Amino acid sequence: MSLSVEALQGSHVSSYDTQKTGAAVDPKIPDEQISQKHVTHPGEAPDGGIRAWLVVFARSHQAWFSTFLGYLSSVLRGKSTTPHFSFNYYALACLPSLATGRMFDLGYFKIPFFAATCVLVACTFLTAECTQFWQFFLTQGVGVGVSCGIMWNPAVVIVPQWFSKRRGLALSLTTIGTVLGSIVFPVAAQNLIPLIGFKWTVRVFGFILMATLGTANVLLKRRLPPVNIRGGLFNFNAFRNKAFTIYCISGVMIVLGLDTELTYLPVSAVAIGVSKDFSFYTLAIANAASALRVSFGLMSDKIGAINTMVVMTAVTGIATIVWPFAKNESQLIAIAAIYGFSLGAYVSLYSAPLVAMGQMEDAGRRVGMFMSLIALGGAAGPPISGAISTATGGFVAAGGSIIFGVALLLVARYLHLGRLWGKF
Repeated sequence: MSLSVEALQGSHVSSYDTQKTGAAVDPKIPDEQISQKHVTHPGEAPDGGIRAWLVVFARSHQAWFSTFLGYLSSVLRGKSTTPHFSFNYYALACLPSLATGRMFDLGYFKIPFFAATCVLVACTFLTAECTQFWQFFLTQGVGVGVSCGIMWNPAVVIVPQWFSKRRGLALSLTTIGTVLGSIVFPVAAQNLIPLIGFKWTVRVFGFILMATLGTANVLLKRRLPPVNIRGGLFNFNAFRNKAFTIYCISGVMIVLGLDTELTYLPVSAVAIGVSKDFSFYTLAIANAASALRVSFGLMSDKIGAINTMVVMTAVTGIATIVWPFAKNESQLIAIAAIYGFSLGAYVSLYSAPLVAMGQMEDAGRRVGMFMSLIALGGAAGPPISGAISTATGGFVAAGGSIIFGVALLLVARYLHLGRLWGKF
């Protein structure tokens, strides 16, 4: 996701990068007091340079893991277990962000990240030996889910420390790894399983993750020193910021319907006569279209992250509503491409407003609180959408939830800027 802090915070809020860390105490939150032993003068974010771009490169490699769980559960085995794993994935991948975000703010980053990497890789190789559902649940659902949760938040927060004016571009580039993984894993699985079998296919994936996550462990590095801002693990005082509160509610509503199409797209493809082998490629098409998300990073530098997300996420909601009406392969491919393209805006830019709604020293906890809340929507979304679709034959509820969340984004922008329109 180049997006300046000034642009995100509005004209009445000064940039973090031009302030001293001693200014991290929010005057509106009286019980937040900063530990003075860590106060430094970090200066402005470099917004480029070899070190900064290596962090982006490393974050993009780390993002590969976020695509791994769904494909092992639904693509490799071909079973209808995706909603069950989706529930567990969101619960265990998002909820740990609450703790790891706070730990990141306090300076605990490298060791937890490395430990989570080891667990994730080990669980991947163990998956090759799984033969029953409960074994998949323990290795993928619990092991991979918790590991992803430990790595997710710090990796998201670390990039804004290195970028301010070009933050949108940097954040959008970091999610390219997700796109590549979403394309490589299903296509590779479809071709490798007939050749080398399930076990060795999973092992190949394990070696890929070992290389990508190893790169992330070496190159990811925080720029700013840790600062202890009081307020506890879940700082309820942050919700005195009405814009932050509405933004969190918006996230829950959007994520409630966001993954519905990705979850059920192959199933709907088979239902309209698309071959089972090609149905999995509809996911690859959607994710390939999502690779254009870098353009949203550039757009956010010009008009703001929320403004970019409002337009494109509304398109995602409309595509989710229209998708069940596709009657043939070409129509389904077109809708999948539009959905994938527009989806990239929210998944690459959602953290930018969160960073801007407070001080950088507390960004890990703030993002962690947001992630723990949207876990509710992400975990419940696909199962609820599936049940509603069974009863109604469509996904209007999922698309409507996304569009309602977009409306709340506009409310959050108004509350933050104090006016109806502006760059945010």
